[in-house]
Amino acid sequence: MTHEVPAADLPGSNDPGPGRRLGVDVGSVRVGVALSDPAPILASPLVTLSRDERSGSDLDRLSELVTEHEVVEVVVGLPKTLAGRHGPAAQGAVAYATALAQRVGQVPVRLGDERLTTVTASRMLSQRGVRGKKQRAVVDQAAAVEILQAWLDARTAALARNADRVGESSPEVAE
Repeated sequence: MTHEVPAADLPGSNDPGPGRRLGVDVGSVRVGVALSDPAPILASPLVTLSRDERSGSDLDRLSELVTEHEVVEVVVGLPKTLAGRHGPAAQGAVAYATALAQRVGQVPVRLGDERLTTVTASRMLSQRGVRGKKQRAVVDQAAAVEILQAWLDARTAALARNADRVGESSPEVAE
């Protein structure tokens, strides 16, 4: 039996405005976390949490980070196959996002397309000479940065397009 996985959310849709965003890369062993600046323009690595499916302590810690950093939106990576399909990892990410949403109250939890973010992050770290155990320790944070930065960039573009449309439809005042 296959479960329907929702599509990724659209950045800029139902946007909460300025404020920090949290990016989350959910893995079976670790959860990478990134944080944006308040503008929000730039994503930076924050922390890697150990995944704790039994007690949910990683979800509790994420909820604490949302409060601590006054986060206005959380973006959880939604993994897709290269063919654009959803597999078991996507179902796990949706379940994780749902559980997180129950803990963070009014802060929206979105799903952001994360195709190849871990691959991209691993390649970038390798190019910088970070390999082996050191890479495993930070690759999840780097993947979370990739997820969040892609969201922030797409959000900026979407808000600019919306502003252009509003500008085009408003009549100009003649003097």
